[in-house]
Amino acid sequence: MTIRVMLADDQALVRGALAALLELESDLTVVAQVGAGDLVAAAAREHRPDVILMDVEMPGMDGIAATAAAREALPGVRVLIVTTFGRPGFLRRGLRAGASGFVVKDTPATELADAVRRVHQGLRVVDPQLATDSLVAGESPLTRRESEVLLAAREGGTVADVAKRVFLSEGTVRNHLSAAIGKTGARNRAEAVQIADGNGWL
Repeated sequence: MTIRVMLADDQALVRGALAALLELESDLTVVAQVGAGDLVAAAAREHRPDVILMDVEMPGMDGIAATAAAREALPGVRVLIVTTFGRPGFLRRGLRAGASGFVVKDTPATELADAVRRVHQGLRVVDPQLATDSLVAGESPLTRRESEVLLAAREGGTVADVAKRVFLSEGTVRNHLSAAIGKTGARNRAEAVQIADGNGWL
């Protein structure tokens, strides 16, 4: 039986390399490739893959949101997140979105092919180091709104600029930033963004 695989990654070189590696396996075939998260659901409906290899950082829609969209569009599909960003928060959010596995891009080719097979069988595959880091890091201490404000603050600018991006008053933005700084143990908002980003909470 051949496992139908779809690749979702914004880097054409990475997609091509993954496709070439997977096509070397007699039981795997790449049926589609997309370069943006907002194209995933439609491509899944059209090509009916068994497994989607999903990047996290993509234009249009991030891989975690795209995982949820793909699972809604094609409920039987399995998603294996393959990313450079092995952050604990990404793991938790990815699994909540419906991903069946999470591996980093430096995984050897034979292990990646095996991960595809295991996910297809209904098993969960998680990079062991990432699983350990996730347990140590714990859940994000940030509320949804605090995460949104920090995400907007990551682009830089004044409090007024951030307030415009998230459609909140400047006072409310200051309160959320202050709470986020306190919860992350940061000294300022730039450090809070760095800590939250590094843990995959944004």
